[in-house]
Amino acid sequence: MKDFASSDSPGVQRQLDRLAALSLPQGRFGLDTIVAILARLGDPQNSIPPAFHVAGTNGKGSTCAYLRAMLEAEGLTVHTATKPHLVRYNERIRIGGQLISDALLAELLAEVLDRSEDLGPSFFEVTTAAMFLAFARHPADACVIETGLGGRFDATNVIPHPAAVGIATLGIDHEAFLLRPEEGTPDDPLARIAFEKAGIIRPGSPVCTMSYPEGATLEIERAAMAAGAPLHMRGRDWDATSVDVIEYSDHHGYLTLPLPTLAGSHQAQNAALAVAMLRHQDRVSVSATAMADGIANAEWPARLQRLNAGPLTALAGARAVWLDGGHNPDAGIAIAKHFVGQDLHLIIGMLANKDADAIVRPLRSSLSSVSVVDVPGHESHPRCAFGERTQGFPTVGDALSALPQDGVPVLIAGSLYLAGEVLKANHEVPD
Repeated sequence: MKDFASSDSPGVQRQLDRLAALSLPQGRFGLDTIVAILARLGDPQNSIPPAFHVAGTNGKGSTCAYLRAMLEAEGLTVHTATKPHLVRYNERIRIGGQLISDALLAELLAEVLDRSEDLGPSFFEVTTAAMFLAFARHPADACVIETGLGGRFDATNVIPHPAAVGIATLGIDHEAFLLRPEEGTPDDPLARIAFEKAGIIRPGSPVCTMSYPEGATLEIERAAMAAGAPLHMRGRDWDATSVDVIEYSDHHGYLTLPLPTLAGSHQAQNAALAVAMLRHQDRVSVSATAMADGIANAEWPARLQRLNAGPLTALAGARAVWLDGGHNPDAGIAIAKHFVGQDLHLIIGMLANKDADAIVRPLRSSLSSVSVVDVPGHESHPRCAFGERTQGFPTVGDALSALPQDGVPVLIAGSLYLAGEVLKANHEVPD
């Protein structure tokens, strides 16, 4: 299914309509098209501020949020590119910390499409080219860029000399794209995922990673060695533990940092990866104080986010309402760790191409009820995919209204697309 987003701005919507009219390049892999587009635009990717480039299955968005918050706490001007957007397409590009304006977004999309429409670009290639134009034309001290799918063939993978590369937690997701048969690639699924993510490693740019099983570790080591890139792996070159605080260590010394305010025990490890990236590069200086402030102040919506009072949560009565866009087994495990020992009502909507049991399985012993909803505008798993003891509802609002008055918290999960609809309905649009 095509998902080209929509906008309340007529100027932006005109360009999104042009995107939607393009044929989707099924089965096309490689960077040739994005390289050609950028060449026609004067190769803006070569003129952006020092870039922190992050890949991974889970945690890469949170790692980017910590990087941005730490850099801004140092008083630096930071551009960011993250994906997907939750409510507004503009969320994908921030200029100096602010969502790109409708006027500038429409202008850049038009410029990219005018110069590249004959190349048959994808949604992501056009968006990425517009992002590079914005970052090159607006001065800043640094930029933080999140990959989309994989890394090797991701449209962002054209940055010649990142200040640092980060690879977050690895897991199995997007199998049709990342595990497609290809000669010369690893047979082991997680090693293949590592092979794809390690494609963003660049000559001379430091690489910071989490720790992984042996096969995945070997693929990242091979990629770093082939590129001549300094490799810094957790548990070997840096480490972090977190109980009441984060105790971080590397060859530079030790840091004691606060725990994140973002919910979930895994967030301390994402924050530590961001710290490692900053401490193993020399293009942007960030103090330990700014790192601590950034960890405490980072925000990342729809990742174990407790929703505020609003039109949607009012339907739930006097109970906590949590939102998470996680949709793969590793995300399910992280969510389960946060709610361990608690009873929970689950409202779930998942795309049909995802593992229907990924979120339910690790939470099963805690679930008081499971309510299934469709993800608006997308092919979703039906109620029967989640087991017999479930109920189906047309909308999240209907599911919330039907919950018993027992005060048990509720989690809405299964899809970032669904999360965006929830945030919009509760008047918590990211800004």
